[in-house]
Amino acid sequence: MAVTLSERAAQHVTNFLAKRGKGIGLRLGVRTTGCSGMAYKLEFVDEVQADDVRFDSNGVTVFVDPKSLAYLDGTELDFAREGLNEGFKFNNPNVKNTCGCGESFNV
Repeated sequence: MAVTLSERAAQHVTNFLAKRGKGIGLRLGVRTTGCSGMAYKLEFVDEVQADDVRFDSNGVTVFVDPKSLAYLDGTELDFAREGLNEGFKFNNPNVKNTCGCGESFNV
């Protein structure tokens, strides 16, 4: 089981943590919502939670709760620039369908 960050995503997270002035990594998770059932959530981590699963990827520590890990196993978080848009992109091999707006998915 693993969750990874691309070099671009890791650099982006590292820059944000430096500007923020605190934090030990990035938490990835899923929540029930949206047209297709689930959506990703991202947040900076200041404190480790007891049940966190920890991954180190390209110099960034990634934390995932055990419930979310079942949906995120094998996911690579990338950072992409497409035209004038930029943002994180989840390359998740578990996704079967996404909604039209691209905000939610199901497995």
